[in-house]
Amino acid sequence: MITYREMDISDYAQVAALWRETEHMLLRDADSKQSISHYLIRNPGLSYVAQKDKVIVGCVVVGTDGRRGYLQHLAVSNEARGSGIGKHLVSLSIDALAQIGIAKTHLFVANDNPKAQAFYQSQGWHPRDEVRMFSFNSSSNSEV
Repeated sequence: MITYREMDISDYAQVAALWRETEHMLLRDADSKQSISHYLIRNPGLSYVAQKDKVIVGCVVVGTDGRRGYLQHLAVSNEARGSGIGKHLVSLSIDALAQIGIAKTHLFVANDNPKAQAFYQSQGWHPRDEVRMFSFNSSSNSEV
């Protein structure tokens, strides 16, 4: 049986292991335990894990800037894929965002990850080809 609950920083070791085993997951130093702890504190009630027998088999990290939601790092273990866990995690987060008045959510998918792109499109998400993402790094660490 799969149970779902809000993600807590005590889940970090299992969540990070799941991220590392997930193909095309773009991880940076900004995904450190300390950074994720700060993120969860700033965005309470938006990130979730799925557990089976106390083992985390799915997770999603979600935040907001006050206007838009940002879904990040959705991952489901290889063994649990295709069982609706990813869809349910996304739904929990979208519902939590709606409860605080956030109606529109964005996410980023690696260009070389057609499976993730197809998953999101099957759930009603659409690509935004009219915009291009730019990043600026104010630190000397290129892996932030």
